[in-house]
Amino acid sequence: MVLELDLPEGIVNPKRCDCSICRRKGAIVGTVPLSGLRVVQGEDSLRLYQFNTGVAKHYFCVHCGIYTHHQRRADPGLYGYNVGCLEGVNPFELGPVPTNDGINHPADRKA
Repeated sequence: MVLELDLPEGIVNPKRCDCSICRRKGAIVGTVPLSGLRVVQGEDSLRLYQFNTGVAKHYFCVHCGIYTHHQRRADPGLYGYNVGCLEGVNPFELGPVPTNDGINHPADRKA
């Protein structure tokens, strides 16, 4: 599978999340607009996983199981992408990465 990302400023503001799925997969995630991510090859190898509210769309490779990207719940106009899937990037070299409070997701708060 090959994804193409538009990252004119590189990896900006990478984060982790402590929601139930993210803390288990342990990925460091960057963000791009929907138009900034294209599946160039292997789209048939992607599988969709949705849970809880079903708004976020999490994609993973059917062959290796790696999470590649997801359409965000907080802002469906954005994709989060797995920094570890970027060719030539070692996510362990990013230094400290802040963690979002996904347990207390803003969309779950009562108005």
